[in-house]
Amino acid sequence: MALSRRTFVALGTGTALAAAAGPADAVGAERPDRYRWRNVEIVGGGFVTGIVHHPRKRGLVYARTDIGGAARFDRRTRRWVQLLHWIGWDDWSWTGVESLAVDPADPGRLYLAVGTYTNEWSPINGAILRSRDQGRTFERTDLPFKLGGNEPGRSMGERLTVDPRNGRVLYFGTRNQGLWRSSDRGVSWARLDSFPVRGAAGIGIGFVFADPRDGTVYAGAADPAAPLHRSTDSGRTWAAVPGQPTGLLPHHGELGADGNVYVTYGDLPGPYEMYDGAVHTLNTASGKWTDITPLHPNTGGEAGFGYAGLATDPRRPGTVMVSTMGRWGPVDDVFRSVDGGRTWHSIGERIVLDTSGAPYLNFHGTPKLGWMIGAISIDPFDSGKVLYGTGATIFGTDDATEAEAGRATHWSVRAQGLEETAVLDLISPPWGPPLISALGDIGVYRHDRLDVVPADGQASNPVSGTSPSLDYAALAPGFVARLANAAAGERGAYSTDAGRSWQPFAAEPPGMTQTGRVAVGADARTILWAPGDVVAHYSRDRGATWVAVAGLPAGAVLAGDRVDGTVFYGFDPATGTAYLSTNGGATFAATATGLPTGAGKLETVLDRAGHCWLAAGAGGLYRSVDRGSTYLPVTTIEEAYTIGFGKAAPGHREMAAYTSGKVAGVRGIYRSDDGGASWVRVNDDRHQYASTGDAIAGDPRVYGRVYLSTNGFGIPYGEPL
Repeated sequence: MALSRRTFVALGTGTALAAAAGPADAVGAERPDRYRWRNVEIVGGGFVTGIVHHPRKRGLVYARTDIGGAARFDRRTRRWVQLLHWIGWDDWSWTGVESLAVDPADPGRLYLAVGTYTNEWSPINGAILRSRDQGRTFERTDLPFKLGGNEPGRSMGERLTVDPRNGRVLYFGTRNQGLWRSSDRGVSWARLDSFPVRGAAGIGIGFVFADPRDGTVYAGAADPAAPLHRSTDSGRTWAAVPGQPTGLLPHHGELGADGNVYVTYGDLPGPYEMYDGAVHTLNTASGKWTDITPLHPNTGGEAGFGYAGLATDPRRPGTVMVSTMGRWGPVDDVFRSVDGGRTWHSIGERIVLDTSGAPYLNFHGTPKLGWMIGAISIDPFDSGKVLYGTGATIFGTDDATEAEAGRATHWSVRAQGLEETAVLDLISPPWGPPLISALGDIGVYRHDRLDVVPADGQASNPVSGTSPSLDYAALAPGFVARLANAAAGERGAYSTDAGRSWQPFAAEPPGMTQTGRVAVGADARTILWAPGDVVAHYSRDRGATWVAVAGLPAGAVLAGDRVDGTVFYGFDPATGTAYLSTNGGATFAATATGLPTGAGKLETVLDRAGHCWLAAGAGGLYRSVDRGSTYLPVTTIEEAYTIGFGKAAPGHREMAAYTSGKVAGVRGIYRSDDGGASWVRVNDDRHQYASTGDAIAGDPRVYGRVYLSTNGFGIPYGEPL
C-alpha cells in the first residue's frame, strides 16, 4: 500500500507534526478482486469502547472497538459496516481505535485515532485517519508516538474532538504526550505545551470537548488533584476548573443541552476494576458543582464500583444517562435522569433484554444487562432510542423514555455486522457443519449456516471462555475435541455429534498450567494433548486417563494424519526438528532436522496418507510426502504463517492449499491448486484483515472457499465470484 511521505518538524514552543504535500492516500479505494469476502455471523464478541451519533444527520452513528476497528451503521440494512478491513499485516496495530470524532457541521467527515498498544514491542506508532466520505476512504497522518486502543481506560472519551465552531480545528488528548491541536482538519498537529498534564499514569487526557456557545474547551485528565481543565482562548492557556471534586479519575465528560457539564469518575481507569466512583455536574453559569451520583459505591453491603458511560440528550435539557463499571456483583447498571441528576431511574431493575440476536450472550444461563459499559449514546433525533456498548456487544432500545414513568424498557442486540472476535482456531471437517471455530473470550461455535448466528450460542459442558485449539477425526464422523484456557478439570472436552453436544474430559495431563494444543487421530482412537509447559500426553479412552508421550520435547506442535489413525507428526520450533509416531502417539522419533526455528504449524491432507505440511512463518513453507521423513521447502512462497486444505479444483487431484503468507514480496491470502507449484492471491487490498496468522481452513466440500482467523475482525470467508 503506497503512502504519502510524512515529515515531522518542530514549530515554536510545541512539538508539531505535519503531513507533507503530495497526493492523498485513498486507502481502501482499490477495485475488488475476484473473490467475494464476507463474515461468518457471530455478532459482536468484543469490547465496544465508544458510540457516537452525528448531531445533525439522522441515522448516522459510529462505533469504535478496542481491537476490532470502527464501524458505521447502515440505516437501510440495519447493520454495521466495518471501516478498517483494509488494514494490512504490518499495520495490525491500527485495528485498535483510541478515539473517534465527527464534524458537527459536515456529516461526511470522520476522524479516527488508531493504535492498539503503547508498549515497546508494539510495531508502529499511531495515526490519525481522516475521511471525507463517512469512512469509505481515508487519508492518514502518522503520529510520532503510540496509542493505546486496547489499554486501561480505553472506554474513556472522546479523546478526539472537532471544534463545533470551527471544523478546521481538532483537539486530541493523548496518554503520554499531552494535548495536541490541529488547525487544518487533522492533516498536521502541534502539541499544546501549555496544558499542565502530559502522561499521568499512562492514561493522560481521557476526553476533550468544546462548548459551542462560547468556545470554551474542556479536558479531563488522569490527575485526581485536578481532573478537569478548561481554556477560554483556543488552548493557549489552561486552568483547573474551580471548586471541582477531587480524588478520582474522570472517565467521560459532556456538555448537556441545559448548559451544564456532566462528568463520570472512577478511582481506576477500568474496564476491569473500579472500587469507587461518582457522577458530578458543573453549572457553567454559576460555577457550582453538584454531586448527582445515582448509587454510591460501597453502600448496601456490596463491593465497590465506579462510573464510566455518559450520554446527554440534545433534545431534552436535563436528560442524562450514566453507567456503572466494575460492579461485578450484583451487576453493572445504567441509570437515567430527566432532571439533571436530581432523581434517577435504574434501567436494570425493569429491563426486558432480548439476546436472540447473539445467543452466546446467555452463557447458557441468565443474560446480563452487560459489563464494561463505557459507551452510551442517545439518538439526537429520537429521545427513546439509545445504544450502549459492553465488553461483548451493543444493546439498543427504542423506548428508553418508558423508564421515566417507572415502566420496563426493552433492549435487544444491535451489533449485527460488527464482528469483533479474536479467532484462535478453525476446522472445516468433511462431515457435519461447514465450520467449527474456537475464539478468545467467548468459546467454541458450530455453524451449520455461515450467514446465521448459531441458535444454541457457544459450546457448553463446560462453557469455556478463551478456547485456543480444536481438532477432528476425519474417519470418525462427528468426533471433535476442544481445549480451553479454563480452570483445572474444565480445559478439555470432546463431541461425537460434530459439536452439538460436548462431554468434558474426566482428567488432564498432570502438572500442566498452559492449555496448549490438541490433535486427534483419524479414527478417533487417540487424542494427543500438548500443553505449553509439560510434555505431550495421549489418551485412548477419550480423556479419562492420560499417558506421557515418549521421545517428544515439551513445546512441540502436533498433527494427526488424516488417513492413518496410528500416525502423528510433531515439530519442535525451538530446534527445528521434526518428529514422527507410528504407534498412535505413544512414542516419537526424530526425523528431519535443520528446519526453521521460532515458529511452526503442522497440517495434514485429508485424502493423502503421509502428507504433512509445515508453515514456518518467516522461515517459509515445507512439505512432506513420506510420513515426515523429509520436508522439502516450497520455494514458490517466501513466508507462510498458516496452512490449510480444501476441495480440489475441478480437474485437479491435489487438494487446494491455502495460506496467509508472502509471495513475490506481497503479503496476502494465497491458494495453490497444484501442490504449491504456483500460488494465486485471493484477497485484495480492501480485504486484508490485519492479523491473519493463527489459523486458516479450506472447505473440503466447496472449492475455493477459505476461512480466515483474525485478531478482532471475526471470521472472514472468501469464495470465488
